[in-house]
Amino acid sequence: MRLIDLSVTIEQDAVSELFPPKIDVREHDGAGLEIFKDAFGVRPEDLVYSAGLGPRDEIFTFMSHTGTHVDAPLHYGPRSADGTPAASIDELPLEWFHSDGVVLDLRHKRPGEFIEITDLERALAAVEYELKPLDIVLLHTGTDRKLRSADYFEQPGMSRESTLWLVQEHGIKVIGIDAFGFDRPFRAMREDYQRTGDGRFIWPAHFAGIEAPYCQIEKLANLDALPRPHGFKVSCFPVKVKRASAGFARVVAFVDDE
Repeated sequence: MRLIDLSVTIEQDAVSELFPPKIDVREHDGAGLEIFKDAFGVRPEDLVYSAGLGPRDEIFTFMSHTGTHVDAPLHYGPRSADGTPAASIDELPLEWFHSDGVVLDLRHKRPGEFIEITDLERALAAVEYELKPLDIVLLHTGTDRKLRSADYFEQPGMSRESTLWLVQEHGIKVIGIDAFGFDRPFRAMREDYQRTGDGRFIWPAHFAGIEAPYCQIEKLANLDALPRPHGFKVSCFPVKVKRASAGFARVVAFVDDE
């Protein structure tokens, strides 16, 4: 069995983040050493096992939607359409996050375009796959190739209709995309809204999760490393943060050798 990493790295001041992370590194011979000196009253020369050094750690300042992460229904709104409180990332069933994966090739879609139901149907037909409940659907747009540039924010995005088609008609609970976001770029949504005055252009795929709760994996990578479009498992367990709208995830594909 091969393990294929489908995640991006969280990096200091990453240009691919809307709110670039800050990482304060506390080095072995700096703040880490001071922690041990304060905690134990020890002198550096007495730290014989570590040659006078303390531990290293890092203090992070970034949002819960940094790097590869899973969005919870709480991200889309405080309540679902049926009036129940929207689930936070710590409240979701683990069964959603380890299941059969299928990757759909949507690399022909251009930045700013909608990924429509017909696009999904054609991609499924091309790989001769029929969706079943709890499959983890991975949308391959190729946007991850632009990860470390400002162009990373230019991508196609799901429509409300295509999202509900997956969730309501096929029982899908987790949908991933190898791009910054699940919807089209903010630029494209803003342009269409200002042109028409129609608020339905704003975040239609995200807000579909109010009607039919589901999770998104955003900022996937390396989908082109998968040797086949289905016949593998995906694990995408999010970090358990109480009442959070998202959780960081190390998304991995488990591929059996043929």
